[in-house]
Amino acid sequence: MKKDISALTLAELTDLAASLNEPAFRAGQIFGWLHDRAVSSFDEMTNIPSSLRGRLEEEYYIASCDIEEKYVSKADGTVKYLFRLFDGEYIESVVMKYKYGSTICVSSQAGCRMGCRFCASTIAGLKRNLTAAEIERQLHSAQKDLGVRISHIVLMGIGEPLDNFDNVMDFIKNVTDPKGLNISARNITLSTCGIVPRIYELMEKRLQITLTVSLHAPNDGIRNSIMPVNSKWGVSELIAACREYANTTSRRVSFEYTLISGVNDSDECALELAELLKGMLCHVNLIPVNDVTERKNTRSSAPRINKFAHILQKSGINATIRRTLGSDINASCGQLRRKRSEVAQ
Repeated sequence: MKKDISALTLAELTDLAASLNEPAFRAGQIFGWLHDRAVSSFDEMTNIPSSLRGRLEEEYYIASCDIEEKYVSKADGTVKYLFRLFDGEYIESVVMKYKYGSTICVSSQAGCRMGCRFCASTIAGLKRNLTAAEIERQLHSAQKDLGVRISHIVLMGIGEPLDNFDNVMDFIKNVTDPKGLNISARNITLSTCGIVPRIYELMEKRLQITLTVSLHAPNDGIRNSIMPVNSKWGVSELIAACREYANTTSRRVSFEYTLISGVNDSDECALELAELLKGMLCHVNLIPVNDVTERKNTRSSAPRINKFAHILQKSGINATIRRTLGSDINASCGQLRRKRSEVAQ
């Protein structure tokens, strides 16, 4: 079976070149074609000898990520893609426009097994992990389609990045490589629902990325009811890991907090959250819950959200309310994939 050459790191390509008795610089050339110019065939690698291209094509393929559907928000220009992978699996990406440039939210898995009660991505469970190349190809497909240079990446689409740890680490290594897209690690955000052992493993890598933790509750009672992962790693264990991560890396940890009416949006929850995060280098991003038919969650009112934010801020916690982008195209991930899966059935 052929292997995905675009998933290989520069070091792995260097080893491959050596195994083929090719000079080391060939690895850099191939890497550039794959990760900078994002070619889709070996024939496009014009400075690679045809004999080598032929040998590569015998054993490898180049990952594809084809646009199946595309939606553009009339409100703010946000673009949502449904991509089809080589095996017929579907994933989603969202490109958002900001003053500083374009940010893409990418998927790291086809489906998700974390089971969060407010998320559409996890309804059908996990199908498979994405390769490093399949994660990266979402950027290339979007850049080519939109004719823009994407400067920021958010690993917050379909899937749990730390549940696909090795491929995600290779993805970060490839997109930050100067021979590739050369995106600064400081412009990459990785979101996790709280796989504590992987947070410590990520900490040891000392990457300059931003870690975002989907917290959504200030205590085990509430978090257990909406996030099954909490039954394995509770709130106190998760926060301890986040404190150590912030202290060790000197990088601020961001906490995502989705507000669900009558569940986690009370004044008491805000005060408990403030006490939980007291003294940590962190930021809280408050998010009105998305409307997902199967979940039947009710979005907190604007006054309730503002009051929650005020309590945190008054308690010395850096907190902001996320601006909703692409609301007219259901820009939150998982909904297009779910509808496509329903059609296929």
